[in-house]
Amino acid sequence: MSSAITHQQESDMTTKKIRVLVTKLGLDGHDRGALVICRALRDAGMEVIYSGLFCTPEQIVKTAIEEDVDVVAMSLLNGAHLTLFPKVSRLFKEKNIDDILLVGGGVIPESDKKLLEKEGITGNFGPGTSLRDIINHIQNNVKKK
Repeated sequence: MSSAITHQQESDMTTKKIRVLVTKLGLDGHDRGALVICRALRDAGMEVIYSGLFCTPEQIVKTAIEEDVDVVAMSLLNGAHLTLFPKVSRLFKEKNIDDILLVGGGVIPESDKKLLEKEGITGNFGPGTSLRDIINHIQNNVKKK
């Protein structure tokens, strides 16, 4: 058995995995969808950190910085997405952090999606979105550090 490392193995070892923080913001205790997303992202080769329930925007920003994530995937089902998602975006801007992709998901009316995009939140996926679409969005839009 040879101990030589092939070029492909060397390339695989140096390829940095995408680090994603999946979070449930505010007073939203429904995390089944977020847990499905966590598993799908992990199965797609990403490193996933799950924040748990009832997080504040400040906690999310702090965790994202401490964990050096590439993506923050925010989920809300309670209708506070126009308040909490933009607050996360503003907190990152206040800290001059612009290399973390912000992705939204949950029950988000079509009319709110453009408002969220203007605040820097991408995706804004609703119920029934294919996991492949979410994975592709992250892979295609993650910002290189």
